[in-house]
Amino acid sequence: MELFQDLKERGLIYQHTDEQALRKRIESSPIILYCGFDPTADSLHIGSLLPILILKRFQLAGHRPIALVGGGTGLIGDPSGKASERVLNPKETVEQWAGKIKDQLSHFLDFEREGNPAIIANNYDWLGSLQVIEFLRDIGKNFPLGAMLAKDSVDARMSKGISYTEFSYMILQSYDYMKLNELYGCEMQVGGSDQWGNITAGIELIRRTSLDQAKEMHGLTIPLVTKSDGVKFGKTESGAVWLDPKKTSPYKFYQFWLNTDDRDVIKFLKYFTFLSLEEIASLAEGVEKEPEKRKAQRALATEVTKLVHGQEALDRAEKITSALFGGGLKGLSASEIEEGFSDVPSATLDSPEIALVDLLVQAGVVTSKRQAREGIENGAIYINDQRYSDLETSVPQLERLDGQYLVVRRGKKNYYLIKFKR
Repeated sequence: MELFQDLKERGLIYQHTDEQALRKRIESSPIILYCGFDPTADSLHIGSLLPILILKRFQLAGHRPIALVGGGTGLIGDPSGKASERVLNPKETVEQWAGKIKDQLSHFLDFEREGNPAIIANNYDWLGSLQVIEFLRDIGKNFPLGAMLAKDSVDARMSKGISYTEFSYMILQSYDYMKLNELYGCEMQVGGSDQWGNITAGIELIRRTSLDQAKEMHGLTIPLVTKSDGVKFGKTESGAVWLDPKKTSPYKFYQFWLNTDDRDVIKFLKYFTFLSLEEIASLAEGVEKEPEKRKAQRALATEVTKLVHGQEALDRAEKITSALFGGGLKGLSASEIEEGFSDVPSATLDSPEIALVDLLVQAGVVTSKRQAREGIENGAIYINDQRYSDLETSVPQLERLDGQYLVVRRGKKNYYLIKFKR
């Protein structure tokens, strides 16, 4: 299927410049396009995954993407989508974060692909050396104040306050587009729906400053990802879902997608996977006819985890999932146990030479020996998937996972991880 039509049928196009002109340009020959990613943390989160995959889709279709790391704009802060002023981070911190984000982007785009290798750029390379007087004279004069105030990203902040620093962000992003056009022949910018004002401002700047008045520049935005239950996409009880496996483990990442609501799973399959629309339609039938099998959710979790973390990490996530929810904890290694139970209460104890009743109290599973005895007698205490109801049970009688772990379950859902020092 032609790329633009595929994006449209997947629901990935929110706004765009002239559709006929854009379709014609994409279909006629490879286009160079870019998307920017500001280093506001030491990792991107899954909110950035959709624009990254847009670049990847274009590259797979034969076009040439530029991943722009905002080493310069990251020092300023984009007001788009923010209710209040950002905290400005030190230059050294932003520089370090920019390097990490550059590495992450390299995982998704092919910088050695024959014919259309991706390009990685950092806007600090040109923003960092700007001279304020020259910039205001040559660039600033092309931005009518009325037009800037009318942009949604600015207008939404006027009542709550916006500094000149963030107000100027639009000019810097527009300048990025102009520089990428000069350096690489970039003709198109893509971004989230909140970037439309900045994208069109960049197109207008290039129109005003270009000697070639017939030059056509293009823009495309993707929709804001929302969840049907009203919870913000990419958020969990423990916080944001990061692309860095050290911040969100592949197992937790896999679980995030596996727990997708039936109302959202087909939309997310279209957004975040490279499965064909025919394959997704087949999975949609399964959601309608056999929702309890959750085939669509498993396909989503499998595809996205493999895409972001690779086959080995996917295998590990599936192994931990199978062990935790299907029995089989004994087959897990120490690192897999800690990864699978990283967000449950845990305790490290010195000696296993105690009774089970005392263990439950020391590890914080219960608050008193009376409560521990009641839990054991009522059959509510499970150790490594096995129920224990004998009050005389002692810890030395329990088989420890990998020689040092006990997974305690109290009731149906309350898990605790106990580790004994070797």
